[in-house]
Amino acid sequence: MIQHQKALLLALSFSVAVTASYAAVQRDTTLAPVETQSPNSTYKPAFKGQTRIGGVKTKTPYSVTVINSSLKNPWGIHVLPDGRFLVTEKAGSMRILKANGEFDKQITGFPAVLYRAQGGLLDVTIDPAFTTNRMVYWGYTEQTDGGSLLAIAKGKLSADETKLDNVEVIYRATPAYKGNLQYGARIVFDKQGNLFVSTGERSGSDIRMKAQDLSAGIGKIIHITKAGKAVAGGPFAGKANALPEVYAYGLRNPDGLAWNPATGELWEAEFGPRGGDEINIIKPGRNYGWPVVTYGIEYSGEKVGDGIQQKEGVTQPVYYWDPTISPGGITFYTGNIAEWKNNLFVGGLSGSHIARLVIRNNKVVGEERLLRDRNERWRAVVTGKDGALYGLTDSGKLYRIAKK
Repeated sequence: MIQHQKALLLALSFSVAVTASYAAVQRDTTLAPVETQSPNSTYKPAFKGQTRIGGVKTKTPYSVTVINSSLKNPWGIHVLPDGRFLVTEKAGSMRILKANGEFDKQITGFPAVLYRAQGGLLDVTIDPAFTTNRMVYWGYTEQTDGGSLLAIAKGKLSADETKLDNVEVIYRATPAYKGNLQYGARIVFDKQGNLFVSTGERSGSDIRMKAQDLSAGIGKIIHITKAGKAVAGGPFAGKANALPEVYAYGLRNPDGLAWNPATGELWEAEFGPRGGDEINIIKPGRNYGWPVVTYGIEYSGEKVGDGIQQKEGVTQPVYYWDPTISPGGITFYTGNIAEWKNNLFVGGLSGSHIARLVIRNNKVVGEERLLRDRNERWRAVVTGKDGALYGLTDSGKLYRIAKK
């Protein structure tokens, strides 16, 4: 009997110790939310964890190195098959950097770029078959009689890597507008070799409702072929007064677009006004709400429209921020820091940090703010061929964040 009681007490002690140890681990890895400022609004999330999730902290030692500090207003970056970087500069330049960040080649041959405010030479990507066809695709702002618009072009990189040949504009996000804000402009290829393009709604109160208009190419995710035609079988193909290339709509200024390697889904990040920055999973035919549904308020402090945050038929963001961090480019990390694997990294512009979001079952379960001490506006982030995370800043720097 006494031996039985001793065994029972020992088991209970072990159980308490395990529970305490587990609780300690939980405390170590799930911290207070990283956002400590008061929100701009009193709006409530649609579900638990949609904003201000618990914080996490990277345990793996890593180094931070500036490998180039001489770029001029860089915007887009793409990792070439050999590990070098293709980088755009807003004024109309495209450069190739060596893997160590040194300047390698200057590329010419672009159509005229409208470089003003948020306009200029924007995102860049390469054809999935680049090693054989050498095709480059990019977005830029174009001046027309009716105002400016986002154009998508393609060209073949010359053998000496100094110019683009046979340049052709394949798509224009209409209507044009006499303003210089919110063009969107991230470009990614799908597995079938077609392009997804994010387009901004151009900001103005007299134009932004076009984000809800299927006959307009702004405030949308567009799905086109390499020739710029609508991909067959789109969600609005054959619908009256709808552009067949529209894949999803109701977006404000989507500057981030990336594939989730764990699920194969397309994720998007967009600016809100004052608060209401969003992370969304893009599904065909979905309405993401702007400017009817938003967690942000006007810059004046007034509500946007009727001040609605949830509405039937409108897809909720996976995550949102209030106050804003102004999300730029995004990437799912595929490098060699194990605890970062498949985490979503978001360049914060006004937030002056890189946000690391831990994703589980399409939910954000942890958030970390990296490199806030650098006081940079993070325009784009990518995983390099060497497994490091690279960050491009508005100040003209390229950072390498690597495992020690």
